[in-house]
Amino acid sequence: MKTLDRPASGIGIGGISRRAALQAGGLALAFTWLGTGKAFAAINPRQQPGDAAAALADGNPAFAPNAFIRIDADGGVRLVMPMAEMGQAIYTGSAMLLAEELGVDLDQVRVEHSPANEALYGMPLLGGQITGGSTSTRGTFGVLREAGAVARTLLVSAAAAQWKVDPASCTVERGVVSHAASGRQLGFGALAGAAAKLPMPAKVALKEPKDFRLIGQPLRRVDSAGKVNGTAQFGIDVRVPGMKVATVKASPTLGGVLASVDDKAARAIPGVIDVLRIKDAVAVVGEHFWAAKCGLEALKLKWTPGRNATLTTQQLRAALADALAKDKAIVGKETGKRPEGTLVQATYDLPMLAHATMEPLNTTVHVRPDGCDMWVGTQVPARCVGVAAKITGLAEDKVVLHNQYLGGGFGRRLETDSVEQAVAFAKQVPYPLKVVWTREEDIRHDIVRPMYHDEISAVVDGEGRIQWFGDRISGGTVLGRWAPAFMGKDGMDGDLIECVAEPCYDLPNLKVEWVRHDMPAGLNVGWWRGVGPTHNLFVMESFIDELAQRAKKDPVAYRRAMLQKNPRTLAVLDLAASRIGWGQGSLPARVGRGVAVGDAFGSRVCAIIEAEVSPQGEVRMRRAVVAVDCGIAVNASSIEAQIQGGLLFGLSAALYNEITLRDGAIEQSNFHDYRTLRINEAPAIEVHLVKSAEAPGGLGEVGTAIAAPALANAIFAATGVRLRALPVNRALLAQDKEALKKKVADAGPGKGFDEGRSA
Repeated sequence: MKTLDRPASGIGIGGISRRAALQAGGLALAFTWLGTGKAFAAINPRQQPGDAAAALADGNPAFAPNAFIRIDADGGVRLVMPMAEMGQAIYTGSAMLLAEELGVDLDQVRVEHSPANEALYGMPLLGGQITGGSTSTRGTFGVLREAGAVARTLLVSAAAAQWKVDPASCTVERGVVSHAASGRQLGFGALAGAAAKLPMPAKVALKEPKDFRLIGQPLRRVDSAGKVNGTAQFGIDVRVPGMKVATVKASPTLGGVLASVDDKAARAIPGVIDVLRIKDAVAVVGEHFWAAKCGLEALKLKWTPGRNATLTTQQLRAALADALAKDKAIVGKETGKRPEGTLVQATYDLPMLAHATMEPLNTTVHVRPDGCDMWVGTQVPARCVGVAAKITGLAEDKVVLHNQYLGGGFGRRLETDSVEQAVAFAKQVPYPLKVVWTREEDIRHDIVRPMYHDEISAVVDGEGRIQWFGDRISGGTVLGRWAPAFMGKDGMDGDLIECVAEPCYDLPNLKVEWVRHDMPAGLNVGWWRGVGPTHNLFVMESFIDELAQRAKKDPVAYRRAMLQKNPRTLAVLDLAASRIGWGQGSLPARVGRGVAVGDAFGSRVCAIIEAEVSPQGEVRMRRAVVAVDCGIAVNASSIEAQIQGGLLFGLSAALYNEITLRDGAIEQSNFHDYRTLRINEAPAIEVHLVKSAEAPGGLGEVGTAIAAPALANAIFAATGVRLRALPVNRALLAQDKEALKKKVADAGPGKGFDEGRSA
C-alpha cells in the first residue's frame, strides 16, 4: 500500500483528480476535532458550503477536516492524515482505528499525507498541525473510531432503506453490507451516493473491546511494501522536472555570518551551476549532488564568528551551576513541608544531544512570481508554509507544501530552519532547487536538546523511606522559544519538569523548582525524543536507586513500597521483574541488573537491563526486559517496534552521545564521533504488554525516556560506581577503585562516584 504525493496539479490516486472523483459520486465524511475528543461529522457539501469550498481549494474532496475519510463510488476507502509518518507507524494505527469501526480490512484503506492547513488539520493536544509528543494515537483514538462508525451507520441505513428492512438486521464485512435473511448484499461503492444524502445519525455505537477484530492485533504496516520496494517517497527522494541540487555550508561558529567567498575554483568544476549566498551560509548548485559537494569543498570561505567565538561546553556547564546557586527559581510543584531528618543529596548533569536522523535534512523548493511549491518531510507543515510565505513575500495561500515520508524526526523536523534556508536560496534562482544537508552539516548545525544541571535531594527516615523529595533544575527552555504562549503564567515550562513534578511514586512531601538559564544567542535548543522525561527519569530513577542502596534495600522492593497507590505502574514493575527473574539466582562478577519505572506520555513503563562491565570499563548489554501499559493496544507489532527502537535510541545516547562546543562550534560531525549502537552491541529486548482497557497512551518516546536510568542502575549493580552524568564515562568503570577516586576528583562536580558523592 502506498501513500502517493499530491503534485500541484491536484492529480491524486490512480491519476484521477480528486475533483473528478468527487463529481463521480461517493460518500465524503469529514470530521473536526473537538475538545471532548468527539467528532462532529458532515456528509454533504450542501450542508457545509464553507467547509466544502475550503477543502476544494486545497485540492481535497468537500469539507474541512482535520482528517477525513472518503468512500469513492468504486468502493475505495481513503484516509487523509493530519499527522506525519516518521517511522512511528501512525498511518497503520490510524487506519486500523478507522477500519475497525467502518467494517473494512486494513488492505482496503489507502492513507494519504494531508496538505498544510492549520485551521483544517490542527491537533488540539499540541495546538496546531504538529506531529510530536507521542500524541498521535491519543489524539485520534476516539475520533477516528467514531468517524468510521458514522460512515458505517450511514451505509447500512442506505442499504436497509433500499431493501426496506431493519438496519439492525444488516451486517458489514470487508466493505459489503449484507442482509442474511434475504441473502442480499451491496458494496460500499454502490451505497456511497445514497448514504451521502442521509441525515447525520444522532449517535453511533462503538464496538466493545471484546468485539475488536483489528485493534490489538500485530498487523503489518501499511507502508512496509513501499519502503521495501522503494516506491515510498521521502523528502530526499523528490525529483521535480528541471530541478537542480544544492548542498550548503553555514557558519561553523554558532551565530556567525559569512564574510567573503572566493568561488572561482568551484565554478570551474564540471556540473557546478551556481554559487548562492545568504547572511550565514553559502550553497553550491549542481546538476547533481556530487558536483555540488565538490564545488562546496572548492570554495574559499571566510567567516565572521561573532560573539560565540570563544564559547565552550565548560563555560555553559559552569553557567548552569552558577545560575542554580544564585538565580531565582520558579516553583513547579510543592506539596507538604520538608521535615527534619537525614538529608541525602546528589548532583546530576546531562549533556546537549543531537538528533542524527537517518535521513539528513533536505527541502525542495520552486519559487515563482505567482507561487511557491515545497516538497519536504516535516512535523510542522503549516509552520513551514508560514515561514516560506514570509521569506518570499507571497500570501500563504500561494505556498503549497507537499509533505513526504520522514526518515526519522525525533523532534528535529519540528523545526523550520532548514526549510527557511532552502527557501532563501531558492528565491534567488528560477528553477526548482533541492537543498540537501550533509551529515556533517546536519550534526554541526542541529538544534540540540538542552543540557541540564540538577541538585536532587531527599529527607529519609531511619528505615530509608522518603519523607520529602526535592529537585532543583537549571537549564534552558525549549517551549519558551518554540511556543512561548504555552508557558505557564509564572513562566514555568511544563515539559521541563514532566515526570518529576508528578512522579509515579507516593511522595506526599515534594518540591520541584526550576531556574531558567537560556543558552547564548545562536545556540538554540529544541525538542529531542522525550525531552523533559528523558532528563527527569534519568535523574529521579538513578537517585531512587541511590536511596535504595543507602537503605540496604532491594531496588525493586524499595520501589514497590512507594507504588501501592499506583497499581498500573506497580503491575509493569512486577511484570518486568518476573520476566527477567529478578532476585532469582546469582549473576557473574561485574554483571548487574538495573531497574527504572516511570509514567510518561500517558503510558506506564518499567525497563530492566542486564549489563556486563569489563575491567577496562567497556559496557556490554546482555538483555533488556520492558513491560508497558499503554492502555488499549492498537497494533501490538508497532508497540513492540516502538519500544525496541526507542530503547536502543536512548541507550545509544546514554552510552555514547554528547554535543560539545569548542571556540563556539559543535565539535561532533558524523557517526565516528557521535556514535550509535551497532547491531552486535544491541541487547536482546523482550517487550511485554499489560492488557488494559484504559485510553491509549503515547509510545514513540517512552522507550527512550526509560533507557538511561535502567542502564546506569545496571552499571552501578555491576561495578558499585554511581554515574551522575551522561554519557557513560568508561574511565570511571575501571577496576582500580583508588584510581577511580582520583579520576573523579580531577573530573569535578557531576561526574559521579558513589563513595565520594552521597551526603
